[in-house]
Amino acid sequence: MLMDLTRTKSIFAGQITSRLEFSRKVMILVAMAVLPATGFVPAIGLGADESSFTTGSSDVIIQEINSQVRSTWKDNEVDPSPLADDSEWMRRVYLDIVGHIPPVDDVEKFMADKDKAKRTKLIDRLLDDPGYTRNWTTIWTNLCIGQQTPRRVSREGMQKIFREAFGKNRPWKDVVADLVSAEGHYEENGAVNFLLAQMQDQDDGVQMTAKTTRLFMGMQVQCTQCHDHPFNDWKQDQFWQYNSFFRQTAKVDHRRFDQKSGRMVDDFSEIVERNFAGPVYFEKRSGLMKVAYPVYFGTEVNPDGGTDRRKELARLMTTGERPMISVAYINRLWAHFFGYGFTNPIDDISTHIPVTHPALFDRLADEFVKSGYDCKQAMRWIANSEPYNLTSRGTKKNHLDNPAIGEAALFTHVYVKSLTAEQLYDSLIIATNAHKSGRSGWEQAEIQRRDWLQQFVRTFGTDDGEESSSFDGTIPQALMMMNGPLVRDAVNVKPGSQLHDLLTGKGNDVQKVQKLYLTALGRNPTKPELANAQKFFQGNQDTLAVYQDLFWALLNSNEFVFNH
Repeated sequence: MLMDLTRTKSIFAGQITSRLEFSRKVMILVAMAVLPATGFVPAIGLGADESSFTTGSSDVIIQEINSQVRSTWKDNEVDPSPLADDSEWMRRVYLDIVGHIPPVDDVEKFMADKDKAKRTKLIDRLLDDPGYTRNWTTIWTNLCIGQQTPRRVSREGMQKIFREAFGKNRPWKDVVADLVSAEGHYEENGAVNFLLAQMQDQDDGVQMTAKTTRLFMGMQVQCTQCHDHPFNDWKQDQFWQYNSFFRQTAKVDHRRFDQKSGRMVDDFSEIVERNFAGPVYFEKRSGLMKVAYPVYFGTEVNPDGGTDRRKELARLMTTGERPMISVAYINRLWAHFFGYGFTNPIDDISTHIPVTHPALFDRLADEFVKSGYDCKQAMRWIANSEPYNLTSRGTKKNHLDNPAIGEAALFTHVYVKSLTAEQLYDSLIIATNAHKSGRSGWEQAEIQRRDWLQQFVRTFGTDDGEESSSFDGTIPQALMMMNGPLVRDAVNVKPGSQLHDLLTGKGNDVQKVQKLYLTALGRNPTKPELANAQKFFQGNQDTLAVYQDLFWALLNSNEFVFNH
């Protein structure tokens, strides 16, 4: 169930209200009856019909996904929720592929389109959209170096690598190999920033070992640094075998003289290879010293100084019928679209973690390899599948399908996900054009956009900055949403803002309220919502204030800040 943010906001209302009266806003939040993003509701009609469901794609892998997930429903005696309507599904697929809600014009066109294959056509269009490259560049940059850029790391260099990877749809195995084996200048070869981000402390490659195995192989081996794993077969010597692949890696920091300040300042960093041969020494809990040589799942690598160990590691990681990079990528991708992977957590694929759909998991990993590690193709399979096209609303016959309380994910409905800071920010920009409000040109608008995005990242960030954090209703996040500069600009009527364009455009109040709902939530208002809006207009001579308050309420609703 989603948290109720209204309570948090009302507590601090008196301290942070600016030009709009907060009491009126709270009344609208309640009276407009904005639908929650999820929750238990009666099913409308039957669940998806196995014989008739299609997005327009006939790919056999999609059919395999549908068949195996349906088999799990049958085995567990649960029924799927109904299919999501066009507005719910469209908002979801936009957020998952391009990282923001759909523009209102796209919503209107899609809802009016009668083509039975319009969903699969939209998926293909989004995968070719520049927003796809931007979104996935952000996702993997944050995964590799964090939201807050570590010292001596170039975010621009890291982004350049992923822009090329996703823009050209490079095979995922080539991207991983480049990241693991990279060396050189941190902007000339941006791939080195992944390793540089793990070298903030001199730990003999311990962090590089842990991050590489967890992110690209779905293995949490970090605890075996000091002892054998208590729940599975991972042993302490295996950690140090992986670690020995990184022992030839060194960081060199360069400085330069700054003419203006008259001081030496940071210039750039680079990854170089250093001489290292032989074994790695580590200590058992008993105090016994042991040695470990570079070994990858039983494959020994020549430990002499002439072997480039990281290149050998990259080769071993990316070869075989079902390498771990394929398994890990599919699990992470499935979790991105559904909220939960085949394992929970997604980066701990091991014998002690149950797999929800083992045959399907293996099949998708195998097909990903056969496709040439085609990232776009893997997304097509998932986004066109039946479970992804279901509503997020539970029914009486699947209410126990709740992985949030530790149950195995059955995917009878789509699980609600918090928006990341970047998704929320970009969605606000799409909905409001706030960064253009009252500003004279593109450059000024973009400067404002970058400044606001940094505020979002700081407010939504985590202490370790490891992954893009999401909206979870903390006080600073709630305050930013209620009265931050972006939201303040969102509800003004300066030229360039969405609200200005709406109010100066054609249509009566009913039509404009409908447009406001389509803009913010990607759907038309319900009859009760529309009726309540009409009551507000009838009882208030300040029409502008009603529109501002309504827009504010929609942007601060649960339905806006969650992906469902």
